[in-house]
Formats: sequence, C-alpha cells, structure tokens
Amino acid sequence: MAKIQIGSGSMNKLRQFWNDLQSSFWFLPSLMVTSSIAFAVVLIELDSAEFNQRLSQWPRLFGVGAEGARLMLSTLAGSMMTVMGITFSMTLLALVLASGQYTSRILRNFMRNSVTQATLGVFASIFAYCLIVLRTVRGGGGVDEFVPNLAVFFAFVMSLGGVGILIYFIHHIALSIQASSIIASVEQETNAAIDRLLPKKTAQQPDNDEDQKQILDSQDERTWYPVPAARSGYILSVNDHTLMSLAGHNRTIVRMEQGIGAFIVQDTALVSLALTYPPGQKTIDALNAAYSIGTHRTVDQDPAFGIRQIVDMAMKALSPGVNDTSTAVICVDYLTSIMARLAGRLFPPLYRYEAETLRMVAIVPSFESLLAEAFDQIRGCAEENLGILVRILGAIDAIGSLTINPSHLSALDQQLQLIAELSDRCFESSHDRERLKKRLSEVRKTLEAQTLLRKMTEQGQCTNTQ
Repeated sequence: MAKIQIGSGSMNKLRQFWNDLQSSFWFLPSLMVTSSIAFAVVLIELDSAEFNQRLSQWPRLFGVGAEGARLMLSTLAGSMMTVMGITFSMTLLALVLASGQYTSRILRNFMRNSVTQATLGVFASIFAYCLIVLRTVRGGGGVDEFVPNLAVFFAFVMSLGGVGILIYFIHHIALSIQASSIIASVEQETNAAIDRLLPKKTAQQPDNDEDQKQILDSQDERTWYPVPAARSGYILSVNDHTLMSLAGHNRTIVRMEQGIGAFIVQDTALVSLALTYPPGQKTIDALNAAYSIGTHRTVDQDPAFGIRQIVDMAMKALSPGVNDTSTAVICVDYLTSIMARLAGRLFPPLYRYEAETLRMVAIVPSFESLLAEAFDQIRGCAEENLGILVRILGAIDAIGSLTINPSHLSALDQQLQLIAELSDRCFESSHDRERLKKRLSEVRKTLEAQTLLRKMTEQGQCTNTQ
C-alpha cells in the first residue's frame, strides 16, 4: 500500500518554526543589521594609517575630514530612520487595504514577502552601519585624529543604494496590492505544497476504498477509546510514521478523528484506538506529540487552505457591498489552475497497512472534496451572475479534459448538474438560459469524451494483459 511521508515530529516542529520566522518582520532585518555591523567593523579595521595614505590618491572620493565625516554620517543615519518609518507606514497601509478589500487570511502572505522584509532590513542596516562608523571618527587635528575614509565612502554608497531600493519598494507595493498579484501568490504557494505532498500519477489506479471499507467493517467488533487533544488549535501536520509505529506496538488500529487543517478543541477526540482497555498516559502523550498544532492554518501541509483563501476573496468580490466580478473571475481562473494540477496527482490512501494488517484509518483530502471547496460557495454567491457561472463551466471543461478518473469525472458532472439547476431557477432571461445551456452541453461532451477515453484505455489494458 502507498504511504505518505510527512517527516519526523522534530522535523515538523523545525519546519513550523522556520515558517514562523519567514512570516515575521524582524528575522531577516535582524540578520541584515548584524551583517552590516560586522561589515562596518571590518572596514574600520582596514582603515589603518598606511591604507589611508593609499586612499589619499583619490581625494575627491576619500578626502573627507573628521567634521565632514561626522556631519555626513549623522545626516545619513537620521534620513535612514525617517525613510524606514515611511516604509513601515506604507507596509501597514498595504496590509489594511488588502485585509479590508480581500480577506484577512492573506496578511500572512504579505508578511512573508521577502521584498518587504529586505527593504526594512536595508534601511535598518544602513542606520546601524552609520552609527558604528560615526562612533570611531576622532577629530582635533592631532595624532589621535582618525577618519575611516573607506567606511565613510561605503556609507555614502549604501545610502545611494537605499534610494534605489525605496523607489523599487514603492513600485512593489503598488503591484502587490493588486488582486491578480495577491491571488497569483496564493496559487503559487498552493501549487508548491501540492508538488511537495502529492506525487504525480504514473498510471490510473482503481478506486478501492469501498473494498477496504468492507475489510474494516468485517473486523471483529472493538471498543474505540478516544485520545484527547492536549491543546486547542489548528492541525498543521501529522507524523504518520509515529502513528503507524504506535499502532503496531500496541497491536491496534489508530483512527484519525480530525484531519490537517481542522480546528481541534482541547480534551476532544484527536484520534481513537481500537483496544480492549484504555490507553496509558505515555501512549496518549506520544499520540499528541505526533500532531503539530498552531494558532492559524498554513498552506505548507494543507493545500486546502490555499483554496480557501482564494474562495474567500471571490466571495468578498461577489458581495453586494463590493460587487467586483472581475476579481471573482480571476479567482476562478486560478482555482482552475490548482484543480487542474490536482487532477493529475495521486492522493494518499485512507487505510494504511503494516504488511497485511490494518493499522490506521486516516482523514485525507480528496479531489472531490477539494473541488467542492473550490466552487460550491462561489457558485452559491453567483446565482444571478452569468459571467461567473460561464467561467466555472470553463473551469470544469479544462479540468475534465485532463483526467479520465471516474470519480473525478463524476464530481465534475455533479458540478454541472448543480449549475443546470441554477440556470432554470435564477435566470428569467431566455437568452441567458440558452447561453448557459449551450455551454453546459459543450462541457458535457468533454466529460463524455473523457469517459469514452477511459473505457478505451481499460479495454486496451485488458487486451495487453491477455
């Protein structure tokens, strides 16, 4: 049987810690400030008397005196703090606009943006660099006078670079708050999670979940003991190897009660064990340790959350207060891209075996559930919006052309039936109804062609076997 590998519990915690660092405004700027301080110390050490004599050959570049160096460094440090304040203000304004216009769930994407973090880090680094160099400047005209000409010159160069970065940051903010850019970034993150978690199909495999369900039902009747969750929060990841190991050690079956992305309440059932006696505290602690639980969902192990973010933006766009059909169309287009990628992926099995013995009943995403997550609520909000419904039909057509899996085609056909019901119920204009019915007929032909292709493929496989 196929298995999915999430990684060890410690790796899950390290991955989550790294994701939290990437989503913070302080981590990358702190590294850049530390690097700038080290760079300043190195340049100051290089500025020895002999080295300054060599630099004196270019007086227009390195000929600043002690008072001039102090004035320039003070001016640069003060201006960098002012610019950094402006940058923070622009960033917060973008966060407020994005949260109000789209959804608050995308704020984490803004905070993870490396351009924003690097821009803040550049200005903070130049400020720290100027302070370190300013502290070493000594005047008076005597033998104790010291001006680190090379370090002062680089302060000037870094400030010019900061001006260019500020201009680029303004351009970046203007692009990043556009709907298409936000939706595209969520789609890219979701597709990256899909590529990491779900392998590509090498061949069409039979849907044998029902047979496995019969095997499970045929087992001797057992008493299921719930294992309470140690804390409340969203399930971010699960260590399947730990669950399988514990099930094998206790000669039992572990049944997951909540899947990745679900919110678990403390002391409610996290998993259940088929035992003849209640599990011990060590087993309960070990099962809880196999789960990574946080205060908010992430896309890292949960592609459904990426879909959820785009759906939220589409619903916000279709609300009466916003009424932005174009943004909703963009959302449907990128949801189509995600579902098209999922159509060619191998989803993990519900039932996990150790040799021939059933050890775990998992809760995993499926193509059908993710398809419903992507389009059900948008369809409900677009009952009288012909443009959105036609776009969803185009999405079903595109997705259907990429799969011959019978369960996938059945789920897509169900979406067609639901849209057909809306057509008869919500549109008074005969022209709109006919247009929608014509598009429905075209998409049905695509699904029927894929069904016929599947049958021909199966017949060809049977012929080759014989």
